[in-house]
Amino acid sequence: MEDVLDVYARPYSAREPVVCFDEKPVPLHEDARAPKPPRPGHVAQRDYEYVRKGSANLFYSVEPLAGRHRVEATQDRTAARTARALKHVADAYPEARTVHLVWDNLNTHCEKTLTDTFGQQKGHALWGRFTVHYTPKHGSWLDQAEVGLSILSRQCLGTRRIATLPMLQRETAAWRRGVNRQHLRFSWRFTSRKARATFHYSRRDMLRSKD
Repeated sequence: MEDVLDVYARPYSAREPVVCFDEKPVPLHEDARAPKPPRPGHVAQRDYEYVRKGSANLFYSVEPLAGRHRVEATQDRTAARTARALKHVADAYPEARTVHLVWDNLNTHCEKTLTDTFGQQKGHALWGRFTVHYTPKHGSWLDQAEVGLSILSRQCLGTRRIATLPMLQRETAAWRRGVNRQHLRFSWRFTSRKARATFHYSRRDMLRSKD
């Protein structure tokens, strides 16, 4: 936990950006009946019944201190799609010495995903672009990408029914352009010091546990 929190406490650096990464399943729904046309002075009405149209996936990454967001809507969340999404993150920082990557311990979040997709040499080189910081078990809330996905869910997805992957791609792309124009940054205030006070342990306890 403190490894992640100490990374968040680092000052902004274009040479060593801190990027948080996460994914989110999105159910696709279609209206079973066409909504009634809105009338002046009346709230638009939509039937409660809907038709399931499968599901899709969102890969989301954010550089919290720069307000730089990236969203990619895909058909599913295979290891190969995860590898390509991670490559897109690396490609966005060609001048970086290393990219500090914060994500959880999902089984596809490892070097093998990259080497299986791109081959041993290219996959290993891509993995080497990152300094990886895993959130602890049951501590995925420490990943600031979850904050961004929550905002995306409220501002973009809402309670609307999105029936197709192309529609999801259009809507999330429009949201991404908007928040990037605003440079929507996150102000993370939970520090290692606050963690020790909250969970009642000390630096000495940490050193003792390592011994």
